[in-house]
Amino acid sequence: MKTDLEIKNDVLQELAWQPNVDETQIGVVVENGVVMLTGVVDNYLVKVAAEMAAKRVKGVKAFAGDIHVKYGTNFQKTDIEIGKAIVKAFEWNTAVPEDKISIEVHDGWVTISGEVEWAYQRDAAARVVESIKGVKWINNTITMKSVKITEDVTEKIAKAFKRSADIEADGITVDIIDGLVKLRGIVHSISEKKAAEKAAYLSPGVDVIINELEVIDN
Repeated sequence: MKTDLEIKNDVLQELAWQPNVDETQIGVVVENGVVMLTGVVDNYLVKVAAEMAAKRVKGVKAFAGDIHVKYGTNFQKTDIEIGKAIVKAFEWNTAVPEDKISIEVHDGWVTISGEVEWAYQRDAAARVVESIKGVKWINNTITMKSVKITEDVTEKIAKAFKRSADIEADGITVDIIDGLVKLRGIVHSISEKKAAEKAAYLSPGVDVIINELEVIDN
């Protein structure tokens, strides 16, 4: 099992490996396998890239992000400009049902809300907003339409896990409890835990997932 110092060094190396991340702008604190990133960056995509990099490191049991986005004067946008850019980007993205999503912008903080049929549509909307200059933070409150979960959903999710190169399917159990999907078992990184949750969300009718997967470094 990795020590906190080993995890910290691995996170720093992973940050340095990212072409759009300046690791000197980001502080890394590790305590009992829990990683916190701090600092100020000039682009929301840099914040996302740094957080994803940390989550990929083996041995990271949990993550807390405290990276702030502060744009230079050349890239500062008004809330109206940000809102218009998001609307236009939604129109160009076929995965986003723009007529079902509402957008609110306040001081660069964006809230997207509404109801869609699929989890990938909700995720696509968030990814679009991430790419918009001027965005400092995203609150994704989009929900999915309630659809009855069929009996074969556990089998479908299990097959999705096996198709994924990012998930070790043998260590994960899928249960349906009171209409909710529960994931149990062992994974080896936060990114694998998140990948399993994302794969499960792609099944029809899955709106709430109880992710009890345990991150264990071995």
